[in-house]
Amino acid sequence: MERAHAAPAASPWQRTLWVMCAVQGIMMMAFSSMSPFLPLYIEELGVRDPRAVDLWAGVIASSNFLIMALVSPLWGAIADRRGRKLMVLRTTVAISFFTFVMGWVHNVWELLGARVLQGAFSGYSASATALVATVVPEEKLGTALGWMQSSAMIGALVGPLAGGLVSDHVHSYRVVFYLTSAFAMTAFLITFFLVKEGFHKPAAAPANKRSFIGQFRAVRALKPVQAMFLVLFLAQFSVMNVQPVLPVYIKELAAHSQHVATYSGLAFAVTGLAGLVAAPIIGNRSDRLGYRRTLVIAMFGAGLFYIPQALAQNIWVFIFSRFGLGLFVGGILPTANALVGRLAPKDQRGQIYGFTSSSTFLGSFAGPLLGGFGSALFGIRTMLGLTAALYLLNMLWVYWKVQDPPAMDHTP
Repeated sequence: MERAHAAPAASPWQRTLWVMCAVQGIMMMAFSSMSPFLPLYIEELGVRDPRAVDLWAGVIASSNFLIMALVSPLWGAIADRRGRKLMVLRTTVAISFFTFVMGWVHNVWELLGARVLQGAFSGYSASATALVATVVPEEKLGTALGWMQSSAMIGALVGPLAGGLVSDHVHSYRVVFYLTSAFAMTAFLITFFLVKEGFHKPAAAPANKRSFIGQFRAVRALKPVQAMFLVLFLAQFSVMNVQPVLPVYIKELAAHSQHVATYSGLAFAVTGLAGLVAAPIIGNRSDRLGYRRTLVIAMFGAGLFYIPQALAQNIWVFIFSRFGLGLFVGGILPTANALVGRLAPKDQRGQIYGFTSSSTFLGSFAGPLLGGFGSALFGIRTMLGLTAALYLLNMLWVYWKVQDPPAMDHTP
């Protein structure tokens, strides 16, 4: 009797990818668990005026992104010299420690300080992306980063929902920070014991390329990458500009409800659920259809689904629109990062992802800050409408300025 053929064993790069997908999900859960109640936590720390809450929410949500934008090129260059796994380990420890501190603070200034320090020592996304982009075969890069984004969406699905439910159940926002810190430390242990990088230390770079200016000039020499700086900045700016004040908007839409934190968590979670479904599909299609065309489609769809959010008259229209948004927005960053990976030499990917991550983090910094000010001055509905316009403008920039690598050019 013939024995059934055993399923082929996963290759080393596949095993690394699946482990990093698990770590990605855990870390995104850690990032997003506080989103539903950050403005409410600020109120608990002593800020009472609603406009001041909006402004503080914007400042606190954006502060660590500014610091990460400044230090990402440095960490990226170190990753190329010392290994990308080391950078992932560093950032998971930093996020665990400073998230714990955020649950311990007693006033809003201490909360701001913890966020700033977290930004200086973290930078998880750039480290994880550089690691995966280095070990995965070129022709599978879009698919791999799509799965990474899908894992991030699982975290974005579970984190806000769990954060909202736990805070409503135990009547304490601080407990959520402590639990989040424990999950980030779990991500550190998984990475330490299970991720195999196979890193080979390169020869020392010339002195003129070790400085920040030298690194910037080296990246500028890669002309096709330059157009992606603005793409990534606008994409992240558009995602983040109203996110910190959405719980206040949800509180308005769910008037008289005693479960505002739960509704807020649900509104964030459905976006993650939709992205979970769509990101692997979009990533796989981008490897075949072309990154440029995929980005145009994703940005157009995301812009359209911000319009009903701005016009929503009840919480369920808003939640449905957030689900539609997730179907498109989940494919933008993995497609853009896959394109950058295809354009960048392997031995410079840490450095290049450091600079492109700076563009992303600048969007994450400017988005909440300007979104908080804009929402305080003009109202959240106006800012949601402006976000739709930004997505459409970014779509036009991609259509005019971005090109696929020559080997997969799908331009009509």
